[in-house]
Amino acid sequence: MAIAHPRLAVNATWTQTWRCEGREPALSYDLLQLLPEGLYCPAGGFYIDPWQPVSRAVITHAHADHLCWGCQSYLASAESEPLMRLRLGRSPSAGASLQCLPYGEAVTIGEVRVSLHPAGHVLGAAQVRIEHRGQVWVVSGDYKTEPDPTCTPFEVVRCHVFVTESTFGLPIFRWPSQAAVFAEINAWWAQNAAQGRASVLFGYALGKAQRLLAGLDPSIGPIFTHGAVESVNQAYRTQRRLPPTRYVGEENDARAFKNALILAPPSANGTAWMRRFGDFSSAFASGWMQIRGARRRRAVDRGFVISDHADWPALVRVTRETGAERVWVTHGYNNAFARWLSEQGIAAQAVETRFQGERDDLAVEEVES
Repeated sequence: MAIAHPRLAVNATWTQTWRCEGREPALSYDLLQLLPEGLYCPAGGFYIDPWQPVSRAVITHAHADHLCWGCQSYLASAESEPLMRLRLGRSPSAGASLQCLPYGEAVTIGEVRVSLHPAGHVLGAAQVRIEHRGQVWVVSGDYKTEPDPTCTPFEVVRCHVFVTESTFGLPIFRWPSQAAVFAEINAWWAQNAAQGRASVLFGYALGKAQRLLAGLDPSIGPIFTHGAVESVNQAYRTQRRLPPTRYVGEENDARAFKNALILAPPSANGTAWMRRFGDFSSAFASGWMQIRGARRRRAVDRGFVISDHADWPALVRVTRETGAERVWVTHGYNNAFARWLSEQGIAAQAVETRFQGERDDLAVEEVES
């Protein structure tokens, strides 16, 4: 059954009866096509988050699996500009251009009206709304609905077709209270500091590290950062206030780390870089920490459940609130989530893309085993 769309003029050419097999609507065309380069909009002549260089790219956010280097032109949110510049360089590539659009402001590309809306994932993350001849599609990119002082809150955008991620698209993924998680992190740090032990907290350098930083209690001790984290911090500080940090490489005295917290990317775990901290306790902040055994397999002392992606209840709620008649489910547990949506009467299909979301192959293997 089609869901009513107040404020949207639905063209009967596009919304007809469901087919019996596959529960797909009999639409005369799709606004998006999946090509080898990525999600393509023929009416606008542009791609959304292509994974190969193209002429025109509309970018949801600056994570590497969504931002491809080498395109001729980029359109992204104004809030994402510092991160886009960081990832692409001041000059994205020879002759390339970068256009930054405020949230909610629309431009016309080809025959398509395009606007960007907050996704709540990381700084500048956007959902892409495309409209053509009365049909509206929304590509969510990655998103979360939890409050986060380091980025603009998620906004539900009504549409006929919703393209959603499903990184944590299983009912087992339900995030605990953020306040409770940050209380645990600060208590862990304080206990280590009282014992003269450094605290090394692993989180992805873009987005996760800054969200963690915003929730830390700097009165416990100094906060140091890995170089990959500090470069992103500098981009964030152009638009958000963060507690003061110090780059690890600028400190030569190991005693400075005894009561400190060090933010580092997961790739630093187990490397020679860690030796400078002497006695330390390690922890990993990720949605995968909700899975039993994930902490052990990550070889860390503690695991904190915090993710920059929507959990199961949020995925379900957002998909319903968009009013979408059709849903494309991209990366993550896309087959499982698409099947569940179909059972609820929503025409959903899994779409295979190269987007990765919050990857942890060890945890994925454990969930699926």
